[in-house]
Amino acid sequence: MNRRQFAKNTLLASALVSASSVPGLSGILTPAPRTLKKGIMWGSIGVGQTIMEKFQAAKEAGFDGVEVMSHMNRDEVLKARDTTGLVIPSVCGANHWKFLLSDPDPAIRAQGVDSLKVSLEDASAYGADTVLIVPGRVSDVMSYDDCWNRSVAELKKAIPLAEKLKVKIGLENVWNNFLISPMEAVSFVDQFKSPYVGFYFDCGNILVYGWPEQWIKILGKRVAKVHIKEFSRKIADKQGKGAGFGVKLLEGDVNWSAVMSALDNTGYNGWTTIEQPGGDTTEGLKDLCVRLAKIQSS
Repeated sequence: MNRRQFAKNTLLASALVSASSVPGLSGILTPAPRTLKKGIMWGSIGVGQTIMEKFQAAKEAGFDGVEVMSHMNRDEVLKARDTTGLVIPSVCGANHWKFLLSDPDPAIRAQGVDSLKVSLEDASAYGADTVLIVPGRVSDVMSYDDCWNRSVAELKKAIPLAEKLKVKIGLENVWNNFLISPMEAVSFVDQFKSPYVGFYFDCGNILVYGWPEQWIKILGKRVAKVHIKEFSRKIADKQGKGAGFGVKLLEGDVNWSAVMSALDNTGYNGWTTIEQPGGDTTEGLKDLCVRLAKIQSS
């Protein structure tokens, strides 16, 4: 290396060091630290009988918030929230499987829209900014195009309320034979042209179709919330697809460090909410929280 190149390299290094100490520039050189929050879905809290008892169990286990179901007693939910200090970041629709937005019967679809609107109102009452809904299901008697067209038409009926309440409709990926590729999911979300329609991404569910880190990269800012769930392809291959969920967090096939890196790259820094077996005892709930913390730091 000649003197001129040495001097150039020295000046460049000095400039980088100086920039890192300047407010507003350090974040350019060093990624912002994660401030992901630890949530748990209502159905994963197996401790306690009442709403208050379940919130208290989640609090004692170390969680920051609870994703509740829609159509619960609002006064009891609010009392539990305020007493424990836990946040309610999202609401899961209680009836989206019962009243599918893709159902051939228009009366059932109408009930689905009404139920979604209740979910949005619940979320607004609790201070949540997202609701979870399964948009439709494809089967041997429900064609893909009909599922698409019907669910789009019904979702459009709820979007004005979502925009008014400032609560996002999060479409979840489940084993419903619908939206089974990330590019398609992007197209489905974008057609609504509303910031209040996004994707509620489930890391475990997607292992059947692909790799969560790839989906997250493609979905990008469309990711409204994230469900943390484990899945083992090996167990599923031997014992049946559903058995793949019978594995603890960090002991399956989700590449959590890749998932966290993908979330970092999209700028996601919100809630990671557990939807996972194992929380049927006090110790089990604490173990779930500890494992979630390890995932967040991976």
